[in-house]
Amino acid sequence: MTAATRSLRQVATVGRIVIPLLVIFLIVAPVATVLVAQAIGPWLISVLNSNIGILRFVVAITAILLFSIPAAFIIIYMELKVIAYMNLRVGPNRVLPAGAAHSVVAGLKVLTKEDFTPNSADRLVFTWAPVLVFLTAVMTFMVVPFGPGLVGAPLNIGLLYLFAVGGMTVVGLLLAGWSSFNKYSLLGGLRSAAQVVSYEIPLTLSVVGLILLAGSMSIDSIARQQSGWVWDWFVFRQPLGALIFFIAGVAEANRTPFDLTEADSEIVAGFATEYSGMRFGFLFFAEYVNVFIMSALIVTLFFGAWNAPVDVNWLLHLVGVGPLSIAFDPGQLGGNLVALAAVVPLVVTLVLAAPFYLLRPEKPVWQSLLIGFLLLNLLLVGVLGLSAYVDWDWVAGLIWFMVKAFAFVFVFVWMRGTFPRVRIDQLMGFAWKWLLPASLLNLFATALAIILLKSAGIN
Repeated sequence: MTAATRSLRQVATVGRIVIPLLVIFLIVAPVATVLVAQAIGPWLISVLNSNIGILRFVVAITAILLFSIPAAFIIIYMELKVIAYMNLRVGPNRVLPAGAAHSVVAGLKVLTKEDFTPNSADRLVFTWAPVLVFLTAVMTFMVVPFGPGLVGAPLNIGLLYLFAVGGMTVVGLLLAGWSSFNKYSLLGGLRSAAQVVSYEIPLTLSVVGLILLAGSMSIDSIARQQSGWVWDWFVFRQPLGALIFFIAGVAEANRTPFDLTEADSEIVAGFATEYSGMRFGFLFFAEYVNVFIMSALIVTLFFGAWNAPVDVNWLLHLVGVGPLSIAFDPGQLGGNLVALAAVVPLVVTLVLAAPFYLLRPEKPVWQSLLIGFLLLNLLLVGVLGLSAYVDWDWVAGLIWFMVKAFAFVFVFVWMRGTFPRVRIDQLMGFAWKWLLPASLLNLFATALAIILLKSAGIN
């Protein structure tokens, strides 16, 4: 059998697999989706409307749990790549293009390792301490607004809840260090307690001036008061408070240069020295979840939350991009929905595939069809994404929130690759001698400014 014959047989085999799949995705799947939606759609909508409270709670909890681990993987990958480029290295480049799945594989490797417990450790506390650390990190997501209406629990005392739950992390770290029966672990736990207690005070005081300006402890309300243009953000009215919050937030997240609780050059791995397997994974993921939470809080409180720096919708309408949603009455279209779902994707795929087939007619037809199908999906995603951005405020808000939050995540990673670790005495002295007086100064200056403006009749 010649090489050409083998190639033809391989092409024919692949074609027999790809063409039926294209038929399923282009014709069978859209038609089946429309038929199922018409059959059970009204009943399903009535059930969901009658249990909207339970549905909202389940969706919020599920979304938070599903988002926390991928967010940690993305931040780990960012850290590996950014620090590698800062050191003139390539970084991960083996698992998928540019090593995109390297952090996922590394996380799975950690979770599959042996979960070992030292003989002298307190087994009950040793086991549950990582769970407490991870859950306190995830629970703070409940009051973070990702966009208009995209908040798990819109509490009126969201900031109080945030500091109360976030402060529980130190309890888990202290329990992990104490229960390990290891001097390095105990030192790491004690350091975490001293560090969090010291920096929790300026962190809390730094937002009191913001509360005075906003007149509310609701994080969602604070976010909405920053709508408009970039100069409406609270960072321009509370620059010192924003700086104190950022510095104290770095210490709260145990990030460089304040990562004294797990300083490998001094105390091996601190509170996590004796941990391995899944329990070490919980501690590891909680650290990166805290990085995103702290970035999200900085964005929400001082940098406009989900609000764009400019009125993007005004600019889109100025260039002629208006609402892109297609209003139609399903009852009026009737059975034409089935025909549209079957014909439109097929026709567009053929149109997009035609140039590739005409330019390279010697190639199999299924390759051109596959390229056309992929282009159809990219076009559909682009059109739907632009339409959703213009028509739905929560989509635009979510996009801006994520962009700004991951910009601050980049700053956290940048600091790790740049700054040296401080000494423990420098860490404690900076909190009590500099940050605490600065936060009190910011509070009194804000209160005095509010009194003077009210006495002058300016709101």
